[in-house]
Amino acid sequence: MLNDNTTPYHDDQPEISGGTPMAPMIPDWSAQNSAAFQKEITSFEHNLAGTGLFTDEALIDLLERHPSEKLDVCTMGASDHPLYPNKFRTGDFRDVPGKVLLDAAKAGRVWINVREAMNIHPEYKSALDRMYGELSEKTGNRAFNPRGGILISSPVARVPYHFDKTETILWHVRGQKRMYLYPLTQKFIPDESYEASITDFLSDDLPYDASYDEAATVIDIPEGAALTWPLNQPHRVDNQTFCVSVTTEYSTRESGMKNAAMVTNATLRHRFGMSPSYATDSELSRKVKSIAGRVLRKTPLVPDTSSPDMVTFRIDANADDFIVDTDPYPRTF
Repeated sequence: MLNDNTTPYHDDQPEISGGTPMAPMIPDWSAQNSAAFQKEITSFEHNLAGTGLFTDEALIDLLERHPSEKLDVCTMGASDHPLYPNKFRTGDFRDVPGKVLLDAAKAGRVWINVREAMNIHPEYKSALDRMYGELSEKTGNRAFNPRGGILISSPVARVPYHFDKTETILWHVRGQKRMYLYPLTQKFIPDESYEASITDFLSDDLPYDASYDEAATVIDIPEGAALTWPLNQPHRVDNQTFCVSVTTEYSTRESGMKNAAMVTNATLRHRFGMSPSYATDSELSRKVKSIAGRVLRKTPLVPDTSSPDMVTFRIDANADDFIVDTDPYPRTF
């Protein structure tokens, strides 16, 4: 669906100096991709590696100049960690050179999210415009208005079981990832969990049980492949090697309406003891709840339940896995 508050992309193919057209960013889009886009799990090839923006040298330069408030350096606590077993942790990377950060991601358990890198830096924004200009031409959607970040992650990095609140595409550039995608049913993404996530702006995680894997669609994602899936489909990701990927997201009328309606349902459930269900709501009910949810967001009836983002380690080039535990303190950078 189109978002009325966005600006259409132009379809003009960019040129390099001398007037020679650039290679397509999406070279192999098919009719099957068009039919499945936003409806089913679908993959296609891309040419992000050909931009030269994702080499070690380019990433080191990017890490050196990206705003610190939009850079996340994280790890997952080992299963035998005395304080943070299997828990996602935030790190302090201040005054750490870009090369050390990249080395930490390659050698240790570090995961780096360069948030909005594809929007902030002109050369990356140019690539994003090409990506979505071509996607607009191929899908007929003229109003994506995407945001894009770059994920740089270690060979043992894992993204926990979660869902995305907006439409998302994973553009994999370097390494090997394995993705587990789960059915869009109440068993795997119950309304109560969705509603809880809507009021917690720091987390999209869902309750996970290893038995869920029996129902998962498992996809090994090679370099140069992009993957997209239906809105809100639960998933988790395991790295097989050091990886570099771009994740892009964009809102649609459908995602905006659902998220706002879920705010209303969360209020009905927790304030009034009701048992609402988005799946069984009529179209009219969803629209009314969506309008109400936007209003409720601004009232004390829907408090932000997010916890402070606490730093529990710092990056140190001389430490094992580049990680040194610290006493917890709130992130202010």
